[in-house]
Amino acid sequence: QVQLVESGGGLVQAGGSLRLSCAASGRTFSGYAMGWFRQTPGKEHEFLAAINWTREATYADSVKGRFTISRDNAKNTVYLQMNGLKPEDTSVYYCAARLGLLRVLSREYNLWGQGTQVTVSS
Repeated sequence: QVQLVESGGGLVQAGGSLRLSCAASGRTFSGYAMGWFRQTPGKEHEFLAAINWTREATYADSVKGRFTISRDNAKNTVYLQMNGLKPEDTSVYYCAARLGLLRVLSREYNLWGQGTQVTVSS
């Protein structure tokens, strides 16, 4: 079983950048597709980006061109580089994992981290 731990959240001014990390531990990271989502109170998980084992990636339109997902399979870590942050990006950010293909729906991911808060001030 893979366990996920996010880090790198914090407070940043509008226009600034943050890099989130998600470290996977457990049996193996091999073959897992990884996704980043965010959730604000009372709302569903919003898909942001996903990357598969061979580093094929896909993005939500809302973050395309601002956010970049990457992974280091040797370190069992996936990253989300966030540039040009806006106040509306304020949320709790989660990484998620599923064995196999890329997916954009949160219900298709069965492993989740605990989340990390990102706050963007105006």
